[in-house]
Amino acid sequence: MKFVLIKKKWIIFPILCLGIAFVWFMLTPSAIETGGQLTSQADENEFTINMVTGEFKSETEDGEEIESYRWDPGTIVIPKGEPVKLSIYGVNGKEHPFIIEGTDITGTVKKGEETLLNLQFNEAGIYRLICTTHESIDKNGPMIAYLVVE
Repeated sequence: MKFVLIKKKWIIFPILCLGIAFVWFMLTPSAIETGGQLTSQADENEFTINMVTGEFKSETEDGEEIESYRWDPGTIVIPKGEPVKLSIYGVNGKEHPFIIEGTDITGTVKKGEETLLNLQFNEAGIYRLICTTHESIDKNGPMIAYLVVE
């Protein structure tokens, strides 16, 4: 009968490797944080952009109140040919009807609500997201965001 002699270091090494692998597995996140939302790894290729409506108010030297509405962020970069989800949350202003210039996309962002748009731009360029209520300075704007497609 033959005996196999195993040295202590040959037992400790595999146990140590298994322990390190277990700790690494437990500490590796199972989700990816993107723009404030938690997305599962199965959805990691989905590109989500989050915007909000905002308002600036001030008073002139003669006491007149002035205000301006904005999209925030005001400029976003979108990869050409890739599907993108644009989430716009209405914070200020009752509603903001909008168009995306150069497309047939229209919609309305309402205060306290999220508006979701599934976009895909196949042509590079700059597309303007324009609130039709606040499209110029005399209408408390311009409320324009620039969608830069590269």
